[in-house]
Amino acid sequence: MITAPMIAVLAFQFAGLEYHPPEGDQTSIHKYPLSTQNLGENGYGATQGQEQVEQDLDRSQWVQETNEEYHERKAADRDRIAKEFADPDLLLGSPSPSVARQSAKLAALHARLSLPTRFPLETLARTLVHPTANPSSEYNNESLAVLGTDLLAYYAAEHLLCHYPRLPMSVLFAAQWGYVGPHTLSAMASEWGIEHAYPGDEVEPGHLMFMSADQSPDALRMQEQAENLVLKGTANVLKRGANWLSQRDQFGEMHPSKEILDQMAEATKQEGLRTATAIDANASFIRALFGAIYLHCGRIATQRFFTSHLLSRQLDIASIFEFKKPKYDLSRLCAREGFDPPVARLISETGRLSRHPVFVVGVFSGEDELGQAAGASLDEARTRAAVAALKSWYLYSPMEVTKPSSVEGAGNKSKWIPNMVDPGEVVT
Repeated sequence: MITAPMIAVLAFQFAGLEYHPPEGDQTSIHKYPLSTQNLGENGYGATQGQEQVEQDLDRSQWVQETNEEYHERKAADRDRIAKEFADPDLLLGSPSPSVARQSAKLAALHARLSLPTRFPLETLARTLVHPTANPSSEYNNESLAVLGTDLLAYYAAEHLLCHYPRLPMSVLFAAQWGYVGPHTLSAMASEWGIEHAYPGDEVEPGHLMFMSADQSPDALRMQEQAENLVLKGTANVLKRGANWLSQRDQFGEMHPSKEILDQMAEATKQEGLRTATAIDANASFIRALFGAIYLHCGRIATQRFFTSHLLSRQLDIASIFEFKKPKYDLSRLCAREGFDPPVARLISETGRLSRHPVFVVGVFSGEDELGQAAGASLDEARTRAAVAALKSWYLYSPMEVTKPSSVEGAGNKSKWIPNMVDPGEVVT
């Protein structure tokens, strides 16, 4: 019986190509042109033409020369990096950038994401190389991911602050995490069909290559030690003040101090391991992709890509709020804004003497109703009404919004309309 792989091998041989399975993979098919002598003897590929065969041979020789230069350069990088790690055999590297043009998987990903034609496949292949796969900064996605991280944080914060100018700081950080956090970016990579692969020169460039820490006990132990170091260094959380925001990232988390980072680097150096989880690797790919789009295609293309793939996701910001003393917070808010003190009034009720009563309570400031909610008791209804009033205040969104990034550029003729700037949340 002839199976599907056998049919594929016969088809490649009939086209004048021979089957070369890579090491460790007996199901892959790579294109290696046969010599002109073999073509003449067996007759395969006679319709291809002598000129086409010579072009294929020239292209194969050019790729081989490029690979040799790549491996020489990578060997020099290995010698330099081996001084910092105990086990240089873990640095397996990544495929040569020159084979990106021949990857059908990369071309399919490029078309699936509707990337601009001027975005090269070589750069797309680089975004799929995690630093744990190839520590050389000239071939991995670390530098692109740094740029992409700042771009994602800026566009997410700009969207939230312009559309919801009254958001409390904690809710703003949580909303940014929901839009551009590592779990969201990892889910995006999975939806795009990104597959993982162990690092190596023979790996298809269309795979995301990284040293996985998900199934390594030593790597998990190292990760736990690193997290403990970070928690130890950020145990004394600063109070809100002039330096409160400067000590945090775009998600509101404390930046590890230089001493903590040095201890983490020393622990990694002693163990000789460089690993990453699947979530971190997927997130680094998305960030690097945004950074690469910005460099190759410009600001407008990056904004459109961000709007299409991130802002199109629905995020229920109202569910993020959590009030400990909503009635007290509402009283402080009314006093700050010069409103009349809030008063709870019973609007309707049913089944007061039954096992399941329902009370509808509204919170009023003068003649204006601030919020309304129902509860199984009067106190529960009052609390829920106060929460509804606070959410209606903090979730206010202007009718017309002008983002600063939308009017940037010398040739942009869009008119700038100043956005609303709120005094801030009520600190209790």
